[in-house]
Amino acid sequence: MRIPCPICGPRDRREFYYQGHAVMLERPAAEAGEAAWDGYLHLRENPAGQTQDLWYHEAGCGAWLKVTRDTVTHDVLRAELVEAGHAD
Repeated sequence: MRIPCPICGPRDRREFYYQGHAVMLERPAAEAGEAAWDGYLHLRENPAGQTQDLWYHEAGCGAWLKVTRDTVTHDVLRAELVEAGHAD
């Protein structure tokens, strides 16, 4: 898979560190209980189709990217720079 880094151009995915889905998770309150915390820490959707993920260009420019890709076809549709603290 090749990721189109907006700074460096298309690069092999091995230059990047995968962080996870580019969505803000709602953190449960400290007293929310075991089930709420288990869900927050361990349960994630695994959609078939288009997703947005965070990738860090570790072996390149050091930029954080929001990558839109298709989990069925493995096509990378686009990559955008992410400002610190603004994944959504």
